[in-house]
Amino acid sequence: MTAFRDRYLCARENEPLRILDVGSQDVNGSYRHLFSGNRWKYTGLDMTAGSNVDIVLSTPYAWREVESGSADVVISGQAFEHIQYFWITMLEIARVLRTGGLCCIIAPSSGPEHRYPTDCWRFYPDGLSSLAQFAQLETLEAVTQWEDLGDAVSDCWHDSMLVCRKPDRGRWLNFQGRIRCWIQYHANTIALR
Repeated sequence: MTAFRDRYLCARENEPLRILDVGSQDVNGSYRHLFSGNRWKYTGLDMTAGSNVDIVLSTPYAWREVESGSADVVISGQAFEHIQYFWITMLEIARVLRTGGLCCIIAPSSGPEHRYPTDCWRFYPDGLSSLAQFAQLETLEAVTQWEDLGDAVSDCWHDSMLVCRKPDRGRWLNFQGRIRCWIQYHANTIALR
């Protein structure tokens, strides 16, 4: 997440950015300190109240607590493997991102089962790029940390990272993209109702 911040946001440290962290509860640390710029507003979102949680979501699939187009940056680290229907959550990320907004997702590609409360998925770069495409987002980079860094705890996960952007394709194509995401969202949530 530090690499994402340094590569994509350092030049924007004087802009008033709204940063949403999906799955922000401080279980083994948080990203708040990375995004505490003078003009940045970090907001932690999670399913349960706790340390580093500013907004408790009623569901990971319908963020009524967050306005459409209200976030400049959405981040999520080590949460997507615990979300049963992560593709619906990705549609919500696309909905709340402003045009031109950035998203960074970090999730393991391997490692042991770690229920919190469930452990459903592992991710590779192609899967993350497909997820971005599904949500009408443009992939900027998708990588997996395959090399060991000398930290046995971190190295077992071989985290994958997706950085994507909500593109500005012009008024008409942006509108079509919103409609397509709306249809995808409702088609995928029918069974959850």
